[in-house]
Amino acid sequence: MDELEKLLEEILNQDLQQIVLSNTRNTAQGTKAKVRPVLIRGELYFQETLQKGTQVFHENLPKEEMKERIVRYLDELFRQADLQGADGKGCPVAATVLVSKKGKKTVKVRTMQGSGSRASLAHDRVKQYILMDGTPVDFLIGLGVQTPDGRVTRAKYDKFRQINRYLEFIEDVLEAFPQDRTLRIIDFGCGKSYLTFAMYYYLHELRGYDIQVTGLDLKEDVIQHCNELADKLHYANLHFEHGDIGTYTGADRVDMVVSLHACDKATDFALEKAVKWEARVILAVPCCQHELNRQMRCEELQPVLKYGIIKERMAALITDALRADLLEQQGYDTQILEFIDMEHTPKNLLIRAVKCTDGKNEIRKNMRSRAAGSDIRGVTGFLHVNPTLEQLLNEKDSD
Repeated sequence: MDELEKLLEEILNQDLQQIVLSNTRNTAQGTKAKVRPVLIRGELYFQETLQKGTQVFHENLPKEEMKERIVRYLDELFRQADLQGADGKGCPVAATVLVSKKGKKTVKVRTMQGSGSRASLAHDRVKQYILMDGTPVDFLIGLGVQTPDGRVTRAKYDKFRQINRYLEFIEDVLEAFPQDRTLRIIDFGCGKSYLTFAMYYYLHELRGYDIQVTGLDLKEDVIQHCNELADKLHYANLHFEHGDIGTYTGADRVDMVVSLHACDKATDFALEKAVKWEARVILAVPCCQHELNRQMRCEELQPVLKYGIIKERMAALITDALRADLLEQQGYDTQILEFIDMEHTPKNLLIRAVKCTDGKNEIRKNMRSRAAGSDIRGVTGFLHVNPTLEQLLNEKDSD
């Protein structure tokens, strides 16, 4: 029995949380697969959820058949598997399997501290979070979200849900990250850093990525507190710095840029830096989008723009839509997704952009630039606005 089969033999049990197979070789056969345990008529099965484009397929298999299915997937279809569960003694385990281009499998297993959390085995179960209520997580305890025994405090349950939703956004783009070097990540305007700690814990402790994370904020007392907590948790590759987004010069290559609740044009400076660094992934939750609200003038829309609150909301939505379009113009696949309300603002839209890295990227970028550029100019001309991000990107392109 080889190392992979031994791992599957141990982890395919009722304490399995999930197995995620990703980094596909053939998108037509499947882009991602997830496996979880289910009880059907009192018998333990494992449910596969296979994604093919916009379609999702489910199949329930007994242990031996699921073990063979996963081995075959890693031989023929997927290049990565991430596993979370418990070994035969009930000790929490996380593992990563990477498959090289020549087919060599590398298995990395990490035994986690704390007690395991048995997954719900109901066939149609309620939502299962990445981080579970009842399973102690060191940073959640340190930030007061959990009690020492792993229970989520009532006052912080919304924050707990928000953290898990944020991690789902990251989970969906893991394939964009390079596997052969340290990932450099910057969180602009990190604040109290609930989500910064969550990102570090998920990527490094659970997924096993080699990462270097920097949180940047203007509040010196917050930075000091976050650094003290990172040291206490022994998060060696997470540190926090006092500084401003617009003037930050502490990096020349970054793989992921995060900007959550950065006010008004600070979001634009963060996005411009991400584009300059050719970051693989961008996550931004803008707020306080005042710029276009001050600029918008449109005779045709005057009957609706005369209402202040309508103009404010329209300006905020148009600001974020133009930001997404400008990122598309720079060669990113961009989405605007609904997020859980931030602590500091009722804004709940998240811009997620993933860099197109295939060989046709330059051709796609040029085609998008021409099409998107014309469309963007049409909108900005109609509304008589001049977005900061467009100005910053035009300066970059002219350098």
